[in-house]
Amino acid sequence: MKATRLVTIADLDYNSSNKGRISVTARLAVVLDTGRDVLLLDDRGWSSTATWSEASEEDIRETALVVVGPDEPSGDQTEEDMAADYWEYLGEILERQDLDIDPAELRELPHEVRLSQRLLKRIGAATGTATHEDQGLTIRQSRLNP
Repeated sequence: MKATRLVTIADLDYNSSNKGRISVTARLAVVLDTGRDVLLLDDRGWSSTATWSEASEEDIRETALVVVGPDEPSGDQTEEDMAADYWEYLGEILERQDLDIDPAELRELPHEVRLSQRLLKRIGAATGTATHEDQGLTIRQSRLNP
């Protein structure tokens, strides 16, 4: 099996105590050439002091990419160190699921961010705009591929 792309799904965070403020969950998966999605991370998300009327699809997509990683360097680690550790960690998650996908291969994959229909409706209702039919966006960030 071969990995074809990474997909992050952004959705409403229903555990948020303030429904008027932006609160989003983000799940990262790898898509295999068989069409199967393999979940990598399901513990990511963010909240903001901004209200839904201030939200945009583009901002949500950009933030989702940052939230799913890799993290910013801390201490004496460089950005490259953090990125290498991140891709190794994702490779280990796949290995535990009996999938042998090289972390370097993962790092080079296109990364698509999709907004759930619920999230698109919330943004549209709050901003008074129609939601987009094509909710996917393929992005390759230089931050992920130094």
